[in-house]
Amino acid sequence: MTAGQSPPATSTAEEAAEHGGFRGIHIGRIAAPLREQVLDGLRNAILGFELKPGQRLVERELIEQTGVSRATIREALRELTAEGLVVTVPQKGAVVYSPSPEEARDLYAVRGALEALTVRRFIERAGSAQHDRLRATVTTLEADVAAGADMPQLLRTKDLFYEALLAGAASPTVEQILAGVQARVRLLRATSLSRPGRAAIMAGEMRALVDAITARDVQLATRLCTEHLEHAAAAGINQQPDSP
Repeated sequence: MTAGQSPPATSTAEEAAEHGGFRGIHIGRIAAPLREQVLDGLRNAILGFELKPGQRLVERELIEQTGVSRATIREALRELTAEGLVVTVPQKGAVVYSPSPEEARDLYAVRGALEALTVRRFIERAGSAQHDRLRATVTTLEADVAAGADMPQLLRTKDLFYEALLAGAASPTVEQILAGVQARVRLLRATSLSRPGRAAIMAGEMRALVDAITARDVQLATRLCTEHLEHAAAAGINQQPDSP
């Protein structure tokens, strides 16, 4: 065991949950660096609301639950802070980001403007192969929803849709701006999708949007994009999980 590294936690998942822990981090002997495993586990726990908005992230507890070093935990928390999923609050330390309703509305407004522009650019610039790729992502999304996929999987599939949309739009400017708010946008998606029945509605909205894009109907596609985000905003702002 290296200096500064705590011994692996011996408590069960049930014991961790009883003491305010979570099950999002599973450290294993795999090729991914230890830091990446911890970072992915924390990120998934935040997006899956195992770690709730406003919840303190106590280094000692995270070390006990994961069995990794303090340095590794701090590196992961710094990365999540840079992504916008964790903030530092005076007298509390690191906490999970909890957008106010006003902040959430602003983020949805940013999404709406950028995604509507991205849809227009995709219709103007994308070729047939990029249209095929976009349709394939929605087919996968529909299959995931029908299979009852968990939140991390749904978010990964939606990420593939937006990657395909941005690739076809060929707008580095829009892509760079979105990258700056990507983590918080994913948190909004997770909040919206956590509402019962929202995932199935979302999949139908995305299918209609892609059909309009494929038909190169700019007016219909931008309207459907805006409506989708209005529905997501209504679901997400009204579904803000309670802080602990």
